[in-house]
Amino acid sequence: MKGIVFTEFLDLVEEKFGLEMVDKIISQSKLESEGIYTSIGTYSFSEMLQLLTNLSNNTGVSTDDLLLVYAEHFFSVIETSYPGLLATYNDPIEMLASIEDHIHVEVQKIYPDAELPTFIIEEQTENSLIMIYKSSRAMHHFGLGLMNKTFEHFNSTASIVLEKIKEDGTEVKFIVNKN
Repeated sequence: MKGIVFTEFLDLVEEKFGLEMVDKIISQSKLESEGIYTSIGTYSFSEMLQLLTNLSNNTGVSTDDLLLVYAEHFFSVIETSYPGLLATYNDPIEMLASIEDHIHVEVQKIYPDAELPTFIIEEQTENSLIMIYKSSRAMHHFGLGLMNKTFEHFNSTASIVLEKIKEDGTEVKFIVNKN
């Protein structure tokens, strides 16, 4: 997992819960990196899982809710760092439908060893999208948060239904309807 995901996560934890919480969740975790991350480094997903779990245990906020908040934070990083990527699109459905074939291709150029989830478009209309998310990491709520922020970015709203295809969350169907 790319280091930027870790550095931004810890920035968010510090912003929302304070530096003491950052120290606490790092010390409660068994991290090969010892909690020292660079944005261009690559780290084990198990480290993110430990940090998330410990943050959830310390705050009482579910990991799914933490991933939603983190995704909203991460979208602002994308807006700031890669404005040209977002400017390519005129519509949130168009942008979401291009995750696999355009956005992830661009991410791979920047981070060649990034392990990204797969998104398969099942159905697309002007105002709706059905897509399947597949990832061994089961971070579908992170994806949901990014989708929510995508609609906000385009001054639009949507109803997004998440249906687990596999109970462990490694395969999920997103049904998106633009309002």
